[in-house]
Amino acid sequence: MKAVQVQAPATAGLVDIPDLTKPPENEILLRVNLVGMCGTDLTTFRGGNPMVAFPRILGHEVAATVVEGAPDLPAGTRVAASPYTHCGLCASCRRGRYNACQNNQTMGVQRDGAMTEYISLPREKLYTANLSSKELCLVEPLTVGAHAAARGRVTAEDTVAVFGCGGIGLGAIASSAFRGANTIAIDMDDRKLEIARKAGAAHLINTATQDLHTSLAEITNGLGPDVAIEAIGLPLTFRAAVEEVAFTGRVVYIGYTKEPVSYETRLFVQKELDILGSRNALPEDFRAVIRMLESGKFPVEDAVSAIVPPEEAAHMLADWSAKPGKFTKIMVQFAD
Repeated sequence: MKAVQVQAPATAGLVDIPDLTKPPENEILLRVNLVGMCGTDLTTFRGGNPMVAFPRILGHEVAATVVEGAPDLPAGTRVAASPYTHCGLCASCRRGRYNACQNNQTMGVQRDGAMTEYISLPREKLYTANLSSKELCLVEPLTVGAHAAARGRVTAEDTVAVFGCGGIGLGAIASSAFRGANTIAIDMDDRKLEIARKAGAAHLINTATQDLHTSLAEITNGLGPDVAIEAIGLPLTFRAAVEEVAFTGRVVYIGYTKEPVSYETRLFVQKELDILGSRNALPEDFRAVIRMLESGKFPVEDAVSAIVPPEEAAHMLADWSAKPGKFTKIMVQFAD
């Protein structure tokens, strides 16, 4: 069967791999419909992901159709999938926080991914919904931002500032707005900011043309946002989240920088901040995103830049690498 594989940095192509004729015991055989590309895939293609060993089949954002079902999941059912594993033994797993498993292996990262014709997954990793394949393919990437909103304990009483309107930031914006929060989107790209507005952002700040501190002060009456969610991964925005968040606010970091970050640590104490990391997603995040998508409160068509066949995936990766601002979400279609 066909698969999209990265053989080495900047070298990808369509390859033939053995057919998946019989799934492992206790797993469901799935026909892949759509697989989304995310920033992790781009980093892998560029050779910058230390968790990836080559060659690697990409893909962890999955919409698929059940081929051989379970009693509660008949053949023909369309599903979204969680791409993570958990060991059940580490400290995170013992606390029920399987998303942060010390020994996690994400599809397309530490193990081969879903960018192929058939895959198999355990039943508990599959989620049904009254959604199209395109919407199902957006579930997993949106859950990462949804988990950040949950980590930040976002409520309708909060003003939330989200740094970055890429795929992950967009999930945090949409989920914060869906929780009823007064949501602020921050980016340097007007096109991304417009999508963020459609996803629920009540305020937009383009830091290429607007002063961040002044704009946030105007929106929050000088108090600062109750929650700051950083979804860019730059030292500048890591510091800005701490500097701009309100006293006794919550700072949630999704991304991470490629270099150490220097802080004015007195702000941690003076503001008595909650500083939180956010990794992957939990089952309740998948269910929350599905409810949001089923409500129609997410701009699906605006969020997806291109859908290409597997034969064009490698070319698309190269194009995306050369022009990273050109695309929001790219999907590879294996079946209708």
